[in-house]
Parts: sequence; C-alpha cells; structure tokens
Amino acid sequence: MEVELTNVAEIPSVGSKEVEFFGRKVHVVRGVQGVPAAFVDSCQHLGGPLVCQNGEFKCEWHGATFEKNTGRRLSGPARKGTRLMRLPTKIEDGVLKYVYGE
Repeated sequence: MEVELTNVAEIPSVGSKEVEFFGRKVHVVRGVQGVPAAFVDSCQHLGGPLVCQNGEFKCEWHGATFEKNTGRRLSGPARKGTRLMRLPTKIEDGVLKYVYGE
C-alpha cells in the first residue's frame, strides 16, 4: 500500500509541513542530509500535539522535546529512550509516499 503525503519540493528546510494521514496529523520534515521524514503528531508522554521549531519537536501540553531528524527524546516528561513514531516512506516522481508492506 502507498499513500501520497506531499510533494518533496513543498517540504520546508526549517520547521515542518503538516499533512493529513488517515484523519491524523503528520509532520513532514527535511531530516538527516535533507532526506524527508514523516513523524506522527503525537508526543510519547501523553499523546499531546507537537510543534516543530528550532530543530526539534516540542509537545504543546507538557514541554517534552524530541530531535527533529530522528524523533529521539531530548528532554521533558516523555520516558528516556523513547522516539516519535516515524512512518516508513519513499520518494517516487518527486512525491513523498507512505509505504506499507514493501
């Protein structure tokens, strides 16, 4: 299964582009070496919404922070060692797609 998320050209170099994914919000970012990555908009602490700024994701509820490129927890009430949920993706014809079962 493949689902289009966004055109790669529309992904900002700073911050994130928010897209809908089966009724949920996903943050699409330029990750390591500019390679696109997609993270589910849900903090690993209590599922709060995230904002992407200053190279990290920050939970709007309790302030947990996560690294933008990897989703790795940096600080706050989320448990040490946790990461944001990253969707498996691929780029095809300039479009970032969610892929399942490949």
